[in-house]
Amino acid sequence: MSGFVSPRAKVKGLLSKNAQVYGPTEVGEGCFVDDFTTLGYPSRHRLLKALETRAGGEHEVIDEASLGSFVGPRCIIRRGCVVYDEVVIEGDVELGHNVLVRSGSVIQRGSRIGSSTLLDGAVQVGRDVNIQSNVYIPHLTKISDRVFIAPNVVMTNDPYPVGSPLKGPTIGVGAVIGAGAVILPGVEVGDGAVVGAGSIVTKNVPPRVVVYGVPARQAYTVEEYERKKQTYMKQ
Repeated sequence: MSGFVSPRAKVKGLLSKNAQVYGPTEVGEGCFVDDFTTLGYPSRHRLLKALETRAGGEHEVIDEASLGSFVGPRCIIRRGCVVYDEVVIEGDVELGHNVLVRSGSVIQRGSRIGSSTLLDGAVQVGRDVNIQSNVYIPHLTKISDRVFIAPNVVMTNDPYPVGSPLKGPTIGVGAVIGAGAVILPGVEVGDGAVVGAGSIVTKNVPPRVVVYGVPARQAYTVEEYERKKQTYMKQ
């Protein structure tokens, strides 16, 4: 893998020599873009159209197809990440290793995305969100501010695979999703709600309640959850 920086790109941050930056991608001041990362990779239909002409080598074809992405100031894009074109990453965002962000996604200020996580389409991530490693987030998912998503969570968006109208989940402000949970298409998790580890969430979750199980059912309130948490912290 060799480095490449498009003549259309505007890079103000620190770019490692083996990074690839395509199209009119912008990288803000104070950013660090590690080796073997790709910014501005074109979506499928634009890449296929560019391949019809094949004007130039590999980098030139990809560069021609790219509409560019935007990376705000003071971001860290770690080794192995691929960020497609038409992605907006606001300032102070960190991506772990091998994160994939597809076209149409927006990651707002101060959020962190763990290693090997996939934002698979137009995904909205709010401010100060903490998404751990190996999380799958499909097209049309909306994640509000200050959400915590533990490792190996799987969200889904196709009610009747394959090809039914897609409905991404919506995760409310300050919600907590435990490790290994599965969120079904169109489910809304309310503000401040907690989903227990390993749960399968098939129905909407009201604000400020704790649910767990297969299928997930309401267990108690977040106030009780906080009391249990404080007792645990004092041990």
